[in-house]
Amino acid sequence: MEINDAIELFIQFKLVEEGLNQNSTIPSYKEDLKVFLKYFPEIKNVEDLNKDLVKEFIYNLSLDELSPQTIARRVSTINNFYKFLEDENCAKDIYSSVILPKREKHIPSFLTFNEIKALLNAIDENDFDSYRDKVMILTMYSAGLRVSELLNLKKSEINFEEKIITIKGKGNKERSIPLNNICVEYLNKYIQIVNNSYQLRKQKFLFYNFKTKKPFTRQYFFKTIKKYAKLAGITKEISPHTLRHSFATHLLENGADLRVVQELLGHSNIETTQIYTHISTKKILKSIDLYSQNK
Repeated sequence: MEINDAIELFIQFKLVEEGLNQNSTIPSYKEDLKVFLKYFPEIKNVEDLNKDLVKEFIYNLSLDELSPQTIARRVSTINNFYKFLEDENCAKDIYSSVILPKREKHIPSFLTFNEIKALLNAIDENDFDSYRDKVMILTMYSAGLRVSELLNLKKSEINFEEKIITIKGKGNKERSIPLNNICVEYLNKYIQIVNNSYQLRKQKFLFYNFKTKKPFTRQYFFKTIKKYAKLAGITKEISPHTLRHSFATHLLENGADLRVVQELLGHSNIETTQIYTHISTKKILKSIDLYSQNK
């Protein structure tokens, strides 16, 4: 695979799957990769990458007298790129962890409950494609799924009797997530529609692009979320991953245990989940400030 094609796949993954900001974070990723290739112009294909290049990259950056923060960011980008290539089976044995200076964690954006309602209400249920989009958005939010988990979802992974969805996430780890009644109702109706169509019924994945005859891409779902957010009058910079952030935030705001949220999200490390406590605390403090001002 050509290196520029690999970088494009990586950027799309970060934009759609992880919901990084396309106006700030994504340009930084692109710049870091551009600098990396500037140091190693001989890299034309993924096969040209290796572990030693990262160490050499750090050395070159230090010679340029860059700050530790800048070096850490740029090396982190390359490590992320390497890991992505391995996870996607585009390369083998090129990733190795590098100890970097600690940096402040990015606090993800999320939608309020009312914004979630507005987003769903903006979708027309009378058209099949729109109805399917609504079920996809509702399912992702209700179960806190990653984009890849949603797009790879199968009918057999939904237990309607127990109202549970079973997911195989990162590292092939399996987790079970309870579904609310509204989500179950929409999924049940959607599957009935699918079962009435032979072309849809025979498909491997639950959500399928009938027009292209192919499974949905991350980029398609990214554009879909943007479209309905605009219709709903939501001005926040959002992505599909915003639904997952909203799921976690709303659970914690309503008293859910942090360990439970960790299990539902499929986080291997509790520290990853703790980022959502900062969101909830920030909201509580804002509410207290407003209360004080109105007294």
